Amino acid sequence: MNSVSLQTIDNYVAFIELNRPEAKNAISIQFLQELSDCIDQVKTGKYRALVIIGVGDAFCSGADLKERKSMSEPQVREFLRNINNCFTKLAGLSIPTIAAINGYAFGGGLELAISCDIRYASETAIMGLTETKLGIIPGAGGTQRLARIVGEATAMEWIFAGKKLSSEEALRRGLVSKVVDPLQLKQSSLALASEISESAPIAVSAAKKAIRQGFQLSMESALKWEQLCYSETLTTKDRLEALQAFAEKRKPHFKGE
Repeated sequence: MNSVSLQTIDNYVAFIELNRPEAKNAISIQFLQELSDCIDQVKTGKYRALVIIGVGDAFCSGADLKERKSMSEPQVREFLRNINNCFTKLAGLSIPTIAAINGYAFGGGLELAISCDIRYASETAIMGLTETKLGIIPGAGGTQRLARIVGEATAMEWIFAGKKLSSEEALRRGLVSKVVDPLQLKQSSLALASEISESAPIAVSAAKKAIRQGFQLSMESALKWEQLCYSETLTTKDRLEALQAFAEKRKPHFKGE
């Protein structure tokens, strides 16, 4: 049985389940390879949004420390390269990605979540980059991505202290966008993905690119970048379909063309 599986919901929504509940969905070598393979399938498919969720009482508890204990130093370095490549590939997807944090999300588990664009959390979720308590630092993008989400000072506070956060604190500090009842998390996350999938996919992709890359630029440069991204939508059939649908007072049917 695979530790990670990919399903298709309503044609355009990709749904990845982390299914290693007996190990709190810890990231083993096999788990990482399966996750990477699923992301490749999403990248080459015709999906318009992606949701990732964990099975059981954890989203992902981080690296499999039992497996890590048996690794040599070169093997650990290789694992770090592979997990970085996997999470960078996830972050680089052109479609919106949503992490549904249903329980524990520590270390690499939270790094997986912050490689996504949007994070929803259950009321019972607990999360943190706790690596300094293990004598290491976040090594799969955590120091960089967290700082860009919550700010440098807050990222330092949390990482230095190995702080574990409740979902409510994560919401207050901007790490997650929404906190819901545990029984509603999957439904809420898929509802958002479904809503996104009804928007024009080329436009959504262009907007993601404008936000992600523009965020690192000066305002003047970012506004120019926005115009370049906007220009990608001008010649699309979807834009003409939207105008036609408005004139005919109906819902547009976007094809990603």
